[in-house]
Amino acid sequence: MESNKDIYLPSLTIKGFRGIKDLTIPRLGKATLLAGMNGAGKTTVLDAVRVFASRGSYPVLADMLQKRDETSVFTDEDGESQLGPNWSALFHGRILDSDSAISIGPADSEYQVAIRTQPSIQLELPTYQDASLEDDAISIETSFNGYKREYPTNLSDRQIRRMDYLRRRVATSRDPEEMPASLICESLGPGIPSSSDLDRFWDDVALTDEERRTVKALRLIYGDMIERVAFIGENSRSRLRVNRRAMVKVNGEARPVPLMSLGDGAVRVLGVALALASSRGGFLLLDEVENGIHHSIQRDFWEMVLRTAHENNVQVIATTHSNDCVKGFAHAAMALDGVVGLLHRIENDEIKARIVSYSEDGLKTAAEQGIEVR
Repeated sequence: MESNKDIYLPSLTIKGFRGIKDLTIPRLGKATLLAGMNGAGKTTVLDAVRVFASRGSYPVLADMLQKRDETSVFTDEDGESQLGPNWSALFHGRILDSDSAISIGPADSEYQVAIRTQPSIQLELPTYQDASLEDDAISIETSFNGYKREYPTNLSDRQIRRMDYLRRRVATSRDPEEMPASLICESLGPGIPSSSDLDRFWDDVALTDEERRTVKALRLIYGDMIERVAFIGENSRSRLRVNRRAMVKVNGEARPVPLMSLGDGAVRVLGVALALASSRGGFLLLDEVENGIHHSIQRDFWEMVLRTAHENNVQVIATTHSNDCVKGFAHAAMALDGVVGLLHRIENDEIKARIVSYSEDGLKTAAEQGIEVR
């Protein structure tokens, strides 16, 4: 039986974050599947785990907002317009006032990421000067395990990144132990992985046992017709620079073919297999995990995910809209001893989000009778 010491997040509490006012998931497994209707908060849970893993770092918060076009226009010290984060989008109800606060972390634990508003304080960075800092400006303060960072809300993304870089450099030179170490956290979905993501993941598996595992993953779809996988770079004699791309040696074909030509399912399965290797010792977050994967291989796909997560010490949290995905996950979790796979359905309204949990014993019922996932 898997113990809590093998899990980075044995449980999860989220308060005041985006569309979730208050939610507690009492137990997370080595792999946890989240189901529920659109707008219930499944993707928000994945975002919250990213924030927790990063210990509330600015690059993760900014990336999260930018990908959803949650930006504002600011005027920099040269009078030019620059984009910056729309901080109110982080908080439940999109309200930015003195009572705005977020907490994310294990339930009943002091090790939580906290994000709150406060009046701006004087920044202890003599090398950083900016005319747009005002005495009455509001700042966003993130904190974890006693370490705090402040981000004025009236600065552009470029200005904040410069400030954050200088602050981290000063903090590291003074006492490196004060800075909280982030956890590895990779995210995939809801679309298929990009070629650049696959290329980045491949560097972690090339010439290792994990490379053979990726070939086995592709064979879930194409069987023995897949012989090898490789990433091929640009032609050094060409002036045209092209990122390395995944190429597949197919049985009976004289030359390798691009992975992308085999369809979205192949790209999705290979991406998950590679990401499981790159996430070793951390989190892998899969949004709308069923996309591109045929219902007939859902069980085999999940057995690969659960087994690899156990062997690589990866905590997987995924979302789905598919009953076939739920069934495949449930059958795989029941078939593998020593790997905890848990299923939760999220229900959310204006008052409070609720969790309906299906333990190991309840997975069989969920698989046989079906649950509301849309």
